[in-house]
Amino acid sequence: MARNANIKVHHMTRVEGHGDIVVEIREGKLERIRFAVVEAPRFFEAFLRGQGFDEVTHTASRICGICAVSHKCAALKATEAALGVEVSDQTQLLRRLAFHGEIISSHILHIYFLAAPDFLGIPSAFPLIESNRELVLQAMRLKKLGYDLSAMVGGRHTHPVAMQVGGFSFVHAEDALTAMKDRLSRAIEDIKETVRFFKSIELPRFEQETDYVSLKHPDHYAFYDGDIFSSKDETVPVIQYRDVIEEHVVPYSTAKHASWKGSRYMVGALARVNNNSDRLMPLAKEAARDLGLDVPCFNPFMNTIAQIVECAHCVEDGIEIIERILASGIKADAERAQVKVRSGIGIGAVEAPRGILFHEYEYDQAGKCLSANHVIPTAQNLVNLEADMRAFAPRFIDAEEKEIAYQLEMLARAYDPCISCSTHVVRL
Repeated sequence: MARNANIKVHHMTRVEGHGDIVVEIREGKLERIRFAVVEAPRFFEAFLRGQGFDEVTHTASRICGICAVSHKCAALKATEAALGVEVSDQTQLLRRLAFHGEIISSHILHIYFLAAPDFLGIPSAFPLIESNRELVLQAMRLKKLGYDLSAMVGGRHTHPVAMQVGGFSFVHAEDALTAMKDRLSRAIEDIKETVRFFKSIELPRFEQETDYVSLKHPDHYAFYDGDIFSSKDETVPVIQYRDVIEEHVVPYSTAKHASWKGSRYMVGALARVNNNSDRLMPLAKEAARDLGLDVPCFNPFMNTIAQIVECAHCVEDGIEIIERILASGIKADAERAQVKVRSGIGIGAVEAPRGILFHEYEYDQAGKCLSANHVIPTAQNLVNLEADMRAFAPRFIDAEEKEIAYQLEMLARAYDPCISCSTHVVRL
């Protein structure tokens, strides 16, 4: 039956930031569908200019309160590349450990409190406090573990003050690392319980093939380092990211859109698992098998399942990293590499919880920032998200408007967008 509808979801709930879904249906056919980021632009790339290199890395972590470790590390790597600073193996291991903390805390927030209500048919996580209190406590334990792990390494989780160019501002204590290793070991049971709980949940069945882009490293699951890898079997050095990723401005959004050589692509947990499943730790591989995540997987709703798999990986790999650090012994001089100011351009790429993140800076001879460029994961996902929405919406085109809106919200939430991160600049 032909029908007309104009649907607008104003400020979609259970996501970070403000985004609108706009749908137009004419004569029973989908005419237009958009995910519009409507937050005010924040101009980070502009106001970093003129700051000293140490101020740049400190300020850049303020781009996001959830992904602060990611932005800090991307800024550090870009700045260290520009200044020719080489950090120690110990520093790299500690930064990877801080990443594990951020991945756990961010993923658990999405898994339990933002996405799970969709799959359980409830409006928010609050009803779970009454119906399944232990599940909520389990989620809070895991989230706190992630925060505490990042704080132990970086001085604090949100905007880690102790991470600096060349290393850290303090020397890490072996007893703190040992205690954290014990907490990670105890968390394995909570991870297994999470897998058991989500094993009983049936996710929407929807597949649409796309290109998955992430970092890839030959020796370990890539969060902190590696080359850019496309699931079309193309590897690109990080310094050539502008050759393959192109950003552009759209009139209805304060976030840029992006393409990989002109085509859409997806970043995030599902992209990483698709591209790096062979590097997962045993606990994570077991979780993937139990939850039915077989690669390649083209169902965007499985992004939440991929996040569970990554939490399992981070817990087990975190234990192994701490064991490596303790076996070598903490070396104070390894946490402070020498920094000599010079002019230069540097690029840093890391895997934020929501996908591959790029920072690029140019410094003058005094170490002052001349230019900055940030390519944000959520912005990279927007073209692919809209394509998935266009393919998903016809399934329920004859449903009530409220149901159409809900289904599209659920799909958008599966991407776990971090909208405030994405609104850093517009063309005026």
